[in-house]
Amino acid sequence: MKAIVVYQSLWGSTAAVAQAIAEGLGKGAKALSTTEATPEALRGVDLVVAGAPIHAFNLPTKESVESSLDRAVKKGDPSPDVSQMLMRDWLGGLPGGIGAAAAAFDTRVPGPLGHGGASKILKRMDRAGLTPVAKPRGFQVAMRTTESIKTGELLDGELDRAREWGRELAAAVA
Repeated sequence: MKAIVVYQSLWGSTAAVAQAIAEGLGKGAKALSTTEATPEALRGVDLVVAGAPIHAFNLPTKESVESSLDRAVKKGDPSPDVSQMLMRDWLGGLPGGIGAAAAAFDTRVPGPLGHGGASKILKRMDRAGLTPVAKPRGFQVAMRTTESIKTGELLDGELDRAREWGRELAAAVA
């Protein structure tokens, strides 16, 4: 099976989840940023999985990404990667005729503030002609603090959950 896991990631957590999902999907699966996931990269794929972080109940916007530049917890903290295409723009440019299965995920903080992104991604993929094969999935990150930067922002066990979901998606498409 040829599968692509497409992600937009600012701090690395969403990229790590995408890579874990690709590992779970197995041989032939690749994790690509929205900038790397060109129409040519999507040719002949059996499954497209897409994910992004949640910003205020929504997919990141140009404004929310730019505001993340001001969110350094303290001097010397890593800067966000603002070079990637917005997930919303990538979804808007999906070429017709891909004919692949689709799934979506997001990375979110625990609680009511981080819901809704994965379902929006999946709806847009469905409208572009991809066929949903699983309910949207969320993976939890810690609130951005000095401590979460030191220990990694993903909560314990989330990468294992992502790998398992990748295996489940592979079985659903097979």
